[in-house]
Amino acid sequence: MTAHPHRLLIALDIDGTVLREDGSLGDDTAREVTRLAGLGHEIMLATGRSEAMTLPVVERLGIRPRYLVCSNGAITLKRDPRAELGYSRDRVETFDPTEVLSTIRANLPDANYAVEDQHGVYRYTGFFPEGALGADSLKVDFMELLGSTSTRVVVISPEHAIEDFLSVVGRMGLHKVSYNVGWTAWLDIAPDGVNKSTALDRVRRIMRIPRKRVIAIGDGRNDIDMLEWAATHGRGIAMGQAPDEVKAAANEVTASALDDGVARVFEAIG
Repeated sequence: MTAHPHRLLIALDIDGTVLREDGSLGDDTAREVTRLAGLGHEIMLATGRSEAMTLPVVERLGIRPRYLVCSNGAITLKRDPRAELGYSRDRVETFDPTEVLSTIRANLPDANYAVEDQHGVYRYTGFFPEGALGADSLKVDFMELLGSTSTRVVVISPEHAIEDFLSVVGRMGLHKVSYNVGWTAWLDIAPDGVNKSTALDRVRRIMRIPRKRVIAIGDGRNDIDMLEWAATHGRGIAMGQAPDEVKAAANEVTASALDDGVARVFEAIG
């Protein structure tokens, strides 16, 4: 197929964006993803999910993007026909989570903690909802989380209301990491300066796609950097159900995931 003369780089968050909150994929969204991919636009995923939890969504969408951004930018996958699942690791950003874990535990002693290593395996302490960490997870004592090489730390504190959780996190003075707070009392921590936008900008440069040809769509606080980055020269689009601070980072707002907001954007693209 001849490349589209005005090819777009379209980065999609997964949960609450391309997939609805119940995990379903809207018919309109599925149809429009297939149509735009068929036209030669580069549709890729940029997600907080691990590699193992991202690849099944790629298969479900029926796309084969050149790159995938996982773990909020800490892991970038590249299409590789020699790899067992069709993708191999192109770039992995890691850090030692010891200091940040110790700081957070001093402020949130009853929280639950998980550390994802560079192979996508989680070690965790406390309780995490079924499916939240994927199949490759191992329950350990808190001290076994320290001193490791990590791509991501996840902290959940269900007993906190989101406003209280945001307040506690804001007072911690976390340094040497990037972090964001999810829909609930869920804290995602990545290596310093690493987020979806940093990984996407690297992919964009490799693929030689101008920033004005970039579209990013998301709904969560971990999408704020990505939406701000895309909106600077291209289109950063927040889903209709996104929190106000996420919408403020975007330069457009579409319909909610329940109303196939991604499809509504794609329908206007040739």
